[in-house]
Amino acid sequence: MERVETGGSADAAPYAAFERSVLLAEQVRERTDALHRALDELGQVNTRLSAAKAEAEAANLSKTKFLAAVSHDLLQPLNAARLFASALETHALPDASQALVGHIGRSLKDVEGLLGTLVDISRLDAGVLHADKAPFTVSTLLDALAEEYRQVAGVRGLALHYVPSSAVIESDLALLARVIRNFLSNAVRYTEHGRVLLGCRRRRDGLEIVVGDTGPGIPEQQREAIFLEFRRANQVNSAHSRGLGLGLAIVDRISTMLEQPVSLTSRPGEGALFSITVPYAEAALPTALPKKSYPSSPEEIDPLHGCVVWVIDDDLAILEGMQALLGSWGCRVRAAATVSALEAASDGERPEVLLVDYHLGEHRETGIGLASRLQRRYPGLASVVITANHEAEIKRATREAGMHYLLKPLKPLRLRMLLGILLNKS
Repeated sequence: MERVETGGSADAAPYAAFERSVLLAEQVRERTDALHRALDELGQVNTRLSAAKAEAEAANLSKTKFLAAVSHDLLQPLNAARLFASALETHALPDASQALVGHIGRSLKDVEGLLGTLVDISRLDAGVLHADKAPFTVSTLLDALAEEYRQVAGVRGLALHYVPSSAVIESDLALLARVIRNFLSNAVRYTEHGRVLLGCRRRRDGLEIVVGDTGPGIPEQQREAIFLEFRRANQVNSAHSRGLGLGLAIVDRISTMLEQPVSLTSRPGEGALFSITVPYAEAALPTALPKKSYPSSPEEIDPLHGCVVWVIDDDLAILEGMQALLGSWGCRVRAAATVSALEAASDGERPEVLLVDYHLGEHRETGIGLASRLQRRYPGLASVVITANHEAEIKRATREAGMHYLLKPLKPLRLRMLLGILLNKS
């Protein structure tokens, strides 16, 4: 710079260019330093945000897992109440008392639906619910649902039209039942007059199980939103709208889990049609014994009359409720918390059906293990494992043991139909 300054050259362009370069370099350094400081601050902010997000997700997951884990304890007293209410409905009561019992039963059913929905969405969010796919005849599922919702629809003044199918499909029976139940519940809830349809269509890629109605329909702009959480159609009648807007959100998640697509077709004012497509089973089921067309005795008309049913549960209220319900159906019930107590009370009487809770308390064998032990002692004993636990491993273990599986809260109609099937087979 000294040589440049003392050179005395008339042309100062080289010096001016050098000076500008020095100034630009200094500005670049300053801005680079500022950028590094900003990036450091941004990194610290991102770290704090990530930590806060992780903490919030952990808290939400903990809450979700807690609700999913305590579902058994939540559903136990509700299950007992439903059993007592169902037993009361079979008693000869004054009209006023019968009406009150009916109101109690419907209220308990509403509570069961709301609580079951919360538990289901919690299990799905917590990732503790997994599919256990197996082949079964679709009529195994739809016959029971049709009978149940024919009564529900009748209360609303609606007709339920059911088209049976003999197709054999492969899915998770309990999860698929949850999907169809939500379809049927929505159809009954939103339809003011007319009918509800339950049936199947054979497609090339699987069996399409369809639920349709003659309700108000769903506008096109709402068809995606109704599958989101806490969303319901606008036309809901307040007298029949006891819901959280989670039913179709659960349907969407179960459909994704099962990899079995759900579709919706609707025209405003002309009703709606929901469906799920389920793949056909690759292997055929064993041929069932033909059903008898003409009963020849009272026992064939009502196979539950006089049959011996053993009930094992570690909850006293459940035992009393099952005794009341099964006794009202004409069964000879023996209920206790242990096998030894049952055998002591049976006077050598051989059981025909065993209803056993899966969770029998700490340090005790599971219901599957106990039922297996009793089946060795009493060959041909039909066994039903009852639980509030939706884990796929329990469902799979029950099926592989050749036993049946029912979820709490027990639906009395479903239990009665299963008992009829088991006793007719025996």
